[in-house]
Amino acid sequence: MAGELPFEMPLVEMRKKIAELKQFGEEKGIDFKDEVARLEERYHILENEVYSDISPAQKMHLARHHGRPTSLDLIGLIFTDFMELHGDRLYGDDLAVVGGIAKLNGRPVTVIGQQRGKDTKENILRFFGSAHPEGFRKSLRLMKQAEKFGRPIITIVDTKGAYPGNTAEERGQSEAIARNLYEMSQLAVPVICVVIGEGGSGGALALAVGNRVLMLEHAIYSAISPNGAASILWKDATKAEQAAEAMKITASDLLEMEVIEEIIPEPKGGAHRDYEATAAAIKDAVWRHLQELSVMDSAELKEDRYLKFRKIGEFSESLQEQDAPQEEVQSVE
Repeated sequence: MAGELPFEMPLVEMRKKIAELKQFGEEKGIDFKDEVARLEERYHILENEVYSDISPAQKMHLARHHGRPTSLDLIGLIFTDFMELHGDRLYGDDLAVVGGIAKLNGRPVTVIGQQRGKDTKENILRFFGSAHPEGFRKSLRLMKQAEKFGRPIITIVDTKGAYPGNTAEERGQSEAIARNLYEMSQLAVPVICVVIGEGGSGGALALAVGNRVLMLEHAIYSAISPNGAASILWKDATKAEQAAEAMKITASDLLEMEVIEEIIPEPKGGAHRDYEATAAAIKDAVWRHLQELSVMDSAELKEDRYLKFRKIGEFSESLQEQDAPQEEVQSVE
């Protein structure tokens, strides 16, 4: 199978041995059925071992896998009657962001996603999924349209971050992201966000201020990419794997810290192994959460969204830290 990652090489070697044994048996007319069965049993045991303990650094590589389904791949499998809408009505149409009207189990919704390319040519066209200000403004235009007509909003997050070039800064990148954060917090309709690959920095958060934030099992989500963190901390982007281990970027870490509400399981080996199964799992999770949110009125939805983000970052002080200021006051007296 194409696109294996380094930690998957033991599985590749065993598959190769099984294939060679089958071919040799066919060529020589020898029955190796029992031997093949034993090897396949060992393969499944090894497969479970490899995929049951994937490190944060390995998840980072899975999240960035070139074969991983994109927003448009999943939109086509999850929704029906998708009609893409273009442009921000201010500057132009950013192809790093796709969005429009669709139906989820027959219910009209607005769906917006960050879109990376399938090959080099398309990646250049779509800025590798990193939006310019017009991309964020297009997404906000579609969200406000959804609010006007009472449609729930589903966003699909998959970006290393907002586009970092001069052109983006000249057109107001930071203002566009900040505007999205503010406006999304005040939307009067349900907002469900799904991180499907890499959710990086403000570029991801600009589409992720929702009542529910869900993540695929091997997706990552962080305030800065591991490469960026390594460049700042160690002045060496090649230490991205070391940064990934320390940053708590995996779905399990973020669920424990209550940054997200649910982990959506992936097919064994990653979402790129089975698009249909991945889409079905996302559709089921989104629909369940949408049913829960649909009983809330606009005020309740805003309050629910506020409380979700308000509780992130809770911490407790140790007794020693609490006592320290009192000791200082007593010494002054």
